Amino acid sequence: MKKVVGVGFKDGGKIYWFNPDPFKLKVGSMVVVETVRGLELGKVVKPIQEIEDEKLEKELKDVVRPATEKDIRNFIANEAKAEEDLPIIKNIIEEHKLDMKVVGIEYTLDGTKLLIYYNAEGRVDFRELVKSLAAVMRVRIELRQIGQREGAKMMGGIGICGRELCCAKHLREFDLVTMKMAKDQNMSLTASKITGLCGKLMCCIGYEEGVYAEARKRLPDIGDIVDTPSCKGCEVVNVDFLREIISVKKDDNIEKCPASDIKNVISKSKKRDKNNDVISDELKDLE
Repeated sequence: MKKVVGVGFKDGGKIYWFNPDPFKLKVGSMVVVETVRGLELGKVVKPIQEIEDEKLEKELKDVVRPATEKDIRNFIANEAKAEEDLPIIKNIIEEHKLDMKVVGIEYTLDGTKLLIYYNAEGRVDFRELVKSLAAVMRVRIELRQIGQREGAKMMGGIGICGRELCCAKHLREFDLVTMKMAKDQNMSLTASKITGLCGKLMCCIGYEEGVYAEARKRLPDIGDIVDTPSCKGCEVVNVDFLREIISVKKDDNIEKCPASDIKNVISKSKKRDKNNDVISDELKDLE
């Protein structure tokens, strides 16, 4: 067992474990910690606790000290400097005509290293770019390629729901979201309807997956033959999983009834199952 404390660096960002000894730290305390990027200012978001060694993903680094007023002033100054330097860096990248998009920059707490985060379709040869950046910025330069979801999390924005992006507001880590989830929820499989600002499947598709999975165990599926109070041996043509309303085809008419009125599932159609995993390459790329 290891004694650890959970530290976050951004609101809604991933939580990292550090060795708190010899300090007594409380949730909300600002601390300076040692990371692979250098010294950074973070906030305690998980209290001191003991966890099993195998749950540690990486070597446990130390909390260097509780943050001082000077540390906090330096952090604020670095953020302001990064905001001023961002247009300069974008111009230099544009001059090099590289196929990359800068989504954020930040300085380490001591100001000796500048980290540049970018999105790109493939690998980018930025050796000459680093030389140009170092000559202008006069600090060590580190470029980090991140995914589209990470880029959206860093930049923030408003989703199609009209609310702040989940990834920027409260999601500390990204969960798996698949096209199968969207299909199981009877969502429109149109890219513009199921993708977020990042161009990938919306994270919120995964929020209700458990509800739909449980409902599918109880409710008939499209193509099933069922008995209802007014229709014997009718085919299910639609299922509203949230309201639990079943639509069946009776002759040339469509009738709706509560799932609780379904008396019997006479046969189980395999039509939907056969097509359930057939997803175009274009939609697969959204995962």
